[in-house]
Amino acid sequence: MPKSDPLPHSPLQPVPVGAPTRKSREDLFGFLEGLGIATETIEHPALFTVADGKRLRLEMRGLHSKNLFLKDKKGRLFLVVAVEDSVVDLKRLHEAIGGSGRLSFGSADLLLDVLGVTPGSVTPFALLNDAPPRVTLVLDRRFLEGEAANFHPLVNTASTCIAAGDLLAFVRATGHEPLVIDFGMAELAADL
Repeated sequence: MPKSDPLPHSPLQPVPVGAPTRKSREDLFGFLEGLGIATETIEHPALFTVADGKRLRLEMRGLHSKNLFLKDKKGRLFLVVAVEDSVVDLKRLHEAIGGSGRLSFGSADLLLDVLGVTPGSVTPFALLNDAPPRVTLVLDRRFLEGEAANFHPLVNTASTCIAAGDLLAFVRATGHEPLVIDFGMAELAADL
């Protein structure tokens, strides 16, 4: 009878040293609770785009987002978190955020490696997985001026509402300092 290898990361085989440990939704909620941050979460079918999430607007108070995982020509990584109605001009955004050359989307593999989430689940909560910090958070000013905001809790089958001040506290607790910009400025908006 052929000998079978244990499953990767099974109890029979230890996790390799240096292997990335991805935080779960439960880890996120525990981290938020440890910071004294209260949130509200609703479950829903998987959402992959801003358009998919439009039907939730009546159920959840606060702002909703579009989240872009980007890289510049030198390989610097950015998580752009803009209010859902923002027009993000990727041809010009690098000028406002100090990127080197035009920005492009990071691959799904890079996204999983750095932020521990898959496409459709991109969220500022994924900064919990970015340790030590490699990603620059580019945050729409409106998230700090509004009452509350909604983001996926590392999975796209739920949305979590967090107060604006608590969002900033969470980001800083992960070791990140956001670059806050106004996506409503004419210089950043594309004429589409």
